[in-house]
Amino acid sequence: MDIYLNQKRIKVNPKNAIGKGGEADIYDLKNGKVLKLFKTADHPDYQLLPQEQLAAQARLSIHQQKLPAFPQNLPSRVIKPEALATDKQGMILGYAMPFLQNTVTLLKYSDRNYRQTNAISQQVVTNLFRDLHETVLKIHQVNVTIGDFNDLNLLVSQNQVNLIDADSFQFEQFPCQVFTARFVDPILCDRNANQPILTSPHNPDSDWYAFTVMLMQSLLYVDPYGGVYKPKSPAAIIPHSARPLQRITIFHPDVRYPKPAIPYKILSDDLLQHFHNCFEKDWRSTFPLSLLESMHWTKCNQCGIEHLRTTCPICTPLIAIVPSTTARGTGDESKCKVLHIFQTEGVILQVALQNNSLNYLYHANHEFKREDNVVLLSGELNANIQFAIFGKSTIITKQSKALTLTQGQTQAIAAELIRANSFSRYWIDNGQLLRDGKLGAEYIGDILEGQTQFWIGETFGFGFYRAGSLSVAFTFDAIRSGICDRLNPPPIQGELIDVNCVFSNEICWFFTITQEQGNIMHRVSVLRPNGELVATLVGQKGDITWLTNIHGGSAIANWLFVPTDEGIARVEVRNGQIMINKTFPETEPYVDSGCSLIVGSQGIYAIHTRKILQIQLS
Repeated sequence: MDIYLNQKRIKVNPKNAIGKGGEADIYDLKNGKVLKLFKTADHPDYQLLPQEQLAAQARLSIHQQKLPAFPQNLPSRVIKPEALATDKQGMILGYAMPFLQNTVTLLKYSDRNYRQTNAISQQVVTNLFRDLHETVLKIHQVNVTIGDFNDLNLLVSQNQVNLIDADSFQFEQFPCQVFTARFVDPILCDRNANQPILTSPHNPDSDWYAFTVMLMQSLLYVDPYGGVYKPKSPAAIIPHSARPLQRITIFHPDVRYPKPAIPYKILSDDLLQHFHNCFEKDWRSTFPLSLLESMHWTKCNQCGIEHLRTTCPICTPLIAIVPSTTARGTGDESKCKVLHIFQTEGVILQVALQNNSLNYLYHANHEFKREDNVVLLSGELNANIQFAIFGKSTIITKQSKALTLTQGQTQAIAAELIRANSFSRYWIDNGQLLRDGKLGAEYIGDILEGQTQFWIGETFGFGFYRAGSLSVAFTFDAIRSGICDRLNPPPIQGELIDVNCVFSNEICWFFTITQEQGNIMHRVSVLRPNGELVATLVGQKGDITWLTNIHGGSAIANWLFVPTDEGIARVEVRNGQIMINKTFPETEPYVDSGCSLIVGSQGIYAIHTRKILQIQLS
């Protein structure tokens, strides 16, 4: 299809795709601008989805009038359409806008691991919301409503928050017809439904409701309706997605508060009361700026938590952890032994069990150290630097350059993405997937440059690329060359939020988190080395508790061990169905849904932010 910007024809190349949402693909125009190209009804992402095809037609029809009338008096934080993209006949197909580089979505600021591994304080988050508060006020002052206000449409750059996807804004005779279930105001939804369904138009108060949701989840790592609702009466059980409609919040006595979340008693009484009023009593209005301005965080010198109280509300004397064993349970079959392997006042960045040796990298006192306490380099945590462990070597990647540090020696290679197993490194460079060979880099196969993600196990690897209308998944052998790209896993739909892959020698577990039609969906597909799809499981966020943390599991044989707030669960594929095979409640004190596991011959290692435990099950 020919695309025209300012009457000049441009070429849309999948290699230049930099983003994909539920409604549009984003391309780098290489001039400081990006092109947002709306998906048409015949887009491959909508194949066999007639409702989505009709919705795409309707959106394009509305944009023919809406985009030319788009308000130009919005604040600078709003990334506005600058030039309309059309076909040869003048039909609007999208628009060009400024390219914001080196940004992350606000969603990342509600991710505990991201915040801790990048040392992002509560005060930094508070300052971001002060910035966002000013922007929302200015948008409302010109009679515009954001409408679909969510943390994937907010990009953080240094100390400011920018709003994208402004084409969905509500103004004049153009309503915002889309919504995100996590942030839509339940007052505007059908209360008798099983999930939020918008029945009344968005308004400025609903924008402030979404703002309040985002603030809570960024401060506490849990949204207002998080946790597990376990009512005493079976008749009171409702789907997780219906809880906002019934105002069943984390404050409800029958809701189990998530273990990885920060206890809400760290907040001030005024802020807690505001959250109660908003989410349980339907209070609506502009979020009080005074609450943000009065937030001055204090870090407890004893336990390290940040709080808004005069004294630490949860502090207890730290007990020195020394190697020890602990047994729990009443019967021999339910006992477990726990050994404390490591603890730091800093943060653990990477852990790998390779050749039956537990290797790890951590950051403390402005230094990056390995398990033998050798200092690799000094400096602060940086979100733009990635690490990988390759035996006793450490791989550091930044801006498509990878450094491998080994006993004081440094080896540099060009690498867009690099991974390692126990015996080799694997990386992408110039559109090729490569690995270590006897005489240098060995070619594995061709991939799409700039768009490919991959992972490696001990016997095989898995990868995929998704750009524009292209979507390809592949497997490859850990030793032999060649790529098998005839895979047929379930297509990734909507906006990809997070992805991971976990291997045993026999299978891999491919996880995705996507936003589809306003809902967050968690999905896992199990594949064999030849690409055969064994089984798939999908559910909305919160519906399948063991599937919440896609970075927490560890695979061995046909099993996947996953951490939950109730202990370790063992998952398997049985008769084409993915299900929990066994639970280990005796492990509950030592794991939570936010930690990660590594299964080894000596037991299961539980990796927390600042400690590593070894759990031996009977």
